[in-house]
Amino acid sequence: MSNEQNIQINLANIPQLLAHAIALENEASERYADLADLMEAHNNYDVASLFKKMSGIEQLHVNHIQEMVKRHRIKALPTVTYHWLSPEGPETTDTTDLHYLMNPRQALKLAMYNEQRACDYYANIAAHTQDEETRRLAQELSAEEAEHVGMVRVWMDKYPEPEADWDQDDDPPFQPD
Repeated sequence: MSNEQNIQINLANIPQLLAHAIALENEASERYADLADLMEAHNNYDVASLFKKMSGIEQLHVNHIQEMVKRHRIKALPTVTYHWLSPEGPETTDTTDLHYLMNPRQALKLAMYNEQRACDYYANIAAHTQDEETRRLAQELSAEEAEHVGMVRVWMDKYPEPEADWDQDDDPPFQPD
């Protein structure tokens, strides 16, 4: 999992924050859907199913944030340059962290890491924004992500730790040059 620099993020207002939030959740939903397809291609159906579920949950988050946009009577979100702490959004799984033989616990560990990054991302915004209403909403979003961390942790506890040789494959997939 990638290391991130300690960067301060200062979003000026609620429309900017919600534009970032929708992008963050959309990106996460799309990546989880891609990962589900990838795991299915490797016949890892348990993890594929889990990633599909995570994609659906992230899409529910998009819908929730779109409701926030309506609640704040924002007619159109601004076009913004996204300020992430890494090359991709905080909830987007780094594909280099995947293995085609990973088990559900390992997949959930990635998901929990992503949820924690999103929690930290919103906390960072709350700590550095000058606008009190934006701070309050960023704190709310951070608290929601903290709840998601707890939810994923509960799921993760249902699966055993992988065996020491979990990544051994006597017949690995063909990888052309």
